[in-house]
Amino acid sequence: MEALTGPLAKIGRGAVGALSGMGYAAMLLVESLYLAVWGWRLGQPLRLRAVFEQMRQVGVDALPIVCLLAFTVGIMLGIQFISALGEFGAQSQVVVAVAKSVTREFGALITAILVAGRSGSALAARIGSMTVSQEVDALAVIGINPVRYLVAPALIAMLIMLPLLTVFADAVAIFGAALYSAPALDVTPTAYMLQSMSLLDPGDIGQGLAKSAVFALLITLIGVSTGFSVSGGAEGVGRATTRAVVLSICWIIVADMIFSFFLNR
Repeated sequence: MEALTGPLAKIGRGAVGALSGMGYAAMLLVESLYLAVWGWRLGQPLRLRAVFEQMRQVGVDALPIVCLLAFTVGIMLGIQFISALGEFGAQSQVVVAVAKSVTREFGALITAILVAGRSGSALAARIGSMTVSQEVDALAVIGINPVRYLVAPALIAMLIMLPLLTVFADAVAIFGAALYSAPALDVTPTAYMLQSMSLLDPGDIGQGLAKSAVFALLITLIGVSTGFSVSGGAEGVGRATTRAVVLSICWIIVADMIFSFFLNR
């Protein structure tokens, strides 16, 4: 009997823990948005300096690596579409295929995974270290709301910068595809870029931006909730950092699949 009930109990505890974590993340989201808007009435105003600092860390500091990866992904898509569509004599469709796949899918996805690895892990490590050293408790003791101080600036910065990074990644990826594909299509890179812009509609870009906003919420909430739940000293911080990155990437891919299913029917 124990062999049957043991695994079931383990699954049940895991399910309860997952639901508890989701509820805690939802509570952090509601509280941080409330404090961002109405915190000044409670004597807990959102610090714009902290928001700008988080925007620099999340967005500006990530520009070089986002540019490199987006450029590489653009070239990769150009190679694949030239090869695949060339088998059917449809190389002229490479431009629209690359443009729509980048703006709808790859730009937002690659950028979110990169930011999850950089900023999501940093949030978990920073808040986890503060939790272990009881700095979070100290903030509450001196009258500073930890959610307003630690979560709200990161959430606002992520919601602003991740869509901007996505647009930047889209442009760089299409440029990378243009450099590779233009000679094969017997056009100039400039003509390739102009044709790509003419074939895109606002819905293509809007789809990627909507995804990036949801990804921003997921990355921030998973990072901060994991950080606040750290226990076990420095080893616990390391486990929390790894957990935050893995969970963020998993939820990003699941959310992307759900978006793709409903937006492309």
